[in-house]
Amino acid sequence: MHDYHVHTTYSDGSLLPRMVAAAEEAGLDGLGFADHCNVFGTEGARAYRNAFGFNLDLTHERRRRAIERSRDRTDLRLYDGVEMDYHPDHEGAIEDFLADAEFDYAIGSVHQIDGANVHDREHFAALSPAEREHAVETYVERVCALLDSELVDIAAHIDIVERNPALRGLLDEGHYHRIADALADSQTVPEINAGRVTREYGDFHPSEQFLETLLAEGVAFTIGSDAHEPDELLACQDRLAAVVRNEDLPIVELDV
Repeated sequence: MHDYHVHTTYSDGSLLPRMVAAAEEAGLDGLGFADHCNVFGTEGARAYRNAFGFNLDLTHERRRRAIERSRDRTDLRLYDGVEMDYHPDHEGAIEDFLADAEFDYAIGSVHQIDGANVHDREHFAALSPAEREHAVETYVERVCALLDSELVDIAAHIDIVERNPALRGLLDEGHYHRIADALADSQTVPEINAGRVTREYGDFHPSEQFLETLLAEGVAFTIGSDAHEPDELLACQDRLAAVVRNEDLPIVELDV
């Protein structure tokens, strides 16, 4: 099994060798490092990057050298990937950066909705019901734009709004079909993401109902633990392995 979505200290995860060791213990065949990256250039984006240390646009060559060193010490296939924040207003900057950086692959994700991070529970809890519905509608529009852009290989946690209790349950069947239609027309592949499967949310992305809609459209998937710590990677591997063994789920490996 190939896990294409883990994080290291080059964004908000653990030491790269520790993630490799956990992947070996879990019996994986391949491991992809997909640290967060944002190239928007706005004042808010710069402040967010500085606060959380998401500077892969500045450090990816250093991380690449670390991956090369790890390749000499493991039988795992290691991938040099990235998780790119996406916003339709910044497609040019994203495209230019990805062309220059030459990662093995890029994962695209939508984390910002009208200036707020999708994980900000207090912000969205303070909104009116209509404003929350508008936020989810904006999220769906951004995901569809990401898929239409063809800038990335994998679409991350495509129903991430479900992680926020203030937004949970607001994605409906119409939203599912819009994203499924965009995926059917795109080269981008969504992932089975285990980033909250062992936490309060307790489930994979996409949700079971959303997954059924995607399968009806013939959508295939990659696998991503979205692990930030070795224990997270290990904790979800049995459940991810069960997903891979499920013959009804088309799981693909990247051609990189």
